[in-house]
Amino acid sequence: MRVRPTTTPRWTLPELAETLGAAVSGDAVVTGIALNTAHVLAGDLYVALPGANAHGGTYVSQAAAAGATAVLTDIAGADLVGDVLPTIVVDEPRRRLAALSASFYGHPAESFTTVGITGTQGKTTTTYLAEAALGERVSAVVGTIGTRIGRVPAASTLTTPEAPQLQALFSVMREESVELCAMEVSSHALVQGRADGFVFDVAVFLNLGRDHLDFHHDLEEYFLAKASLFTPERARHAVVNVDDAHGRRLRQLTPLPVTTFSTDGNPADWRAVNVRPHRLGTDLEVLGPDGLAIDLSVPLPGVFNVSNALAVVAALTAAGHDPVELAAGIAASTGVPGRMERVEAGQPFTAIVDYAHKPDAVTAVLTALRPVTAGRLIVVIGAGGDRDHGKRPLMGEAAARHADVVVVTDDNPRSERAGAIRAAVLEGAAAGPGVAIEVADRRDAIAHAVAMAHLGDTVVVAGKGHERGQEVDGVVHPFDDREVLVELIGAAS
Repeated sequence: MRVRPTTTPRWTLPELAETLGAAVSGDAVVTGIALNTAHVLAGDLYVALPGANAHGGTYVSQAAAAGATAVLTDIAGADLVGDVLPTIVVDEPRRRLAALSASFYGHPAESFTTVGITGTQGKTTTTYLAEAALGERVSAVVGTIGTRIGRVPAASTLTTPEAPQLQALFSVMREESVELCAMEVSSHALVQGRADGFVFDVAVFLNLGRDHLDFHHDLEEYFLAKASLFTPERARHAVVNVDDAHGRRLRQLTPLPVTTFSTDGNPADWRAVNVRPHRLGTDLEVLGPDGLAIDLSVPLPGVFNVSNALAVVAALTAAGHDPVELAAGIAASTGVPGRMERVEAGQPFTAIVDYAHKPDAVTAVLTALRPVTAGRLIVVIGAGGDRDHGKRPLMGEAAARHADVVVVTDDNPRSERAGAIRAAVLEGAAAGPGVAIEVADRRDAIAHAVAMAHLGDTVVVAGKGHERGQEVDGVVHPFDDREVLVELIGAAS
């Protein structure tokens, strides 16, 4: 169900056309904006964009039947729409959509602090830690797992929602008196302008590694997409991880005021020292500006989660919050769904579910767990179909280099042949010292890992994290790694 504010905006089509500086044919009253005919509600402006397979104008009759009162499209779309609905025609409607959506909802993001977080890995955890850091203050999170407003879930799909949905969510946040919204900003969203139409108070750069090269041509294009967040048109202040080479480059490129952070001994405004990992997380001291020193306990394993927590302290302090209070909130965090999530079902070994689906993420998770694993480190892993083919062997290699046993299985094959995906992962796994086993069915693969695990071992089920389904040939079958682990551990005991 689409989220809408309690107070419904009401615009005439000529008023909307005027904000775009565009001509309009006909008149109508508009009370919402939608890009997908499946989401159209009565009174909506249907935005018909060119697509990979068909132009959105092709579906104008469905939009009209669902209650759309007008259309925003380009010249090609106008030819398809004809006289079915009144139409505003502009060049590059997607580029104009964010500003239009912000105007439509009355620029709601101006009513609270916005923190945009980008990076190849760690975005979701960082937003959740930001929410925890604020304690009882009313906050919001937008990202991969979904949207939470005042800790109450709200419907959203993409990591960074399309502009009309995002601005509608912001409007609800304004109604709920949200003080701060921590939001994941994907490279896709930056290229497509989904997060335009407002300026982030703080933009955070976590890291950059191989991902989304099915969308970006190469790593340089991927970096430049991320870097575009750190411009005056999109943000007021930058918070940058200088342990990452791309972060150090970004620090030199951005014209914004910059706050830096480091967990690896690099010169920075915020530094992690005296880092003490343990089975449930990490204790450390944080050194900040002006001689500030804070004790911090991060209730998630791994140095990468120390980095995520440090990013939160730096960003929210830049936004005006007390770092001591932030540290107390982080220490009280209850974790993040599907991110280094422990599964407890009475078993004698440690069981972890994590979303790691990139080579760097696999390495980070396994190296974090190795020091707190007395026995063998066993990982169940696959790779998604219809995505970057080149990362598959790299994921297998990362798993085999850092785990004792690698069980290669299916992830979300989507439209591809699952066996071909597994073969690519296995090819990479052959380069590492770990033992690699192929078990096609994901449930069977998890059962295999559980059966071989003993006291002191750690089993990691990687790749899907919080997801509750497995996509095969266009059909999403119910499947939750956490639930399956609990079931199989119970069956084995």
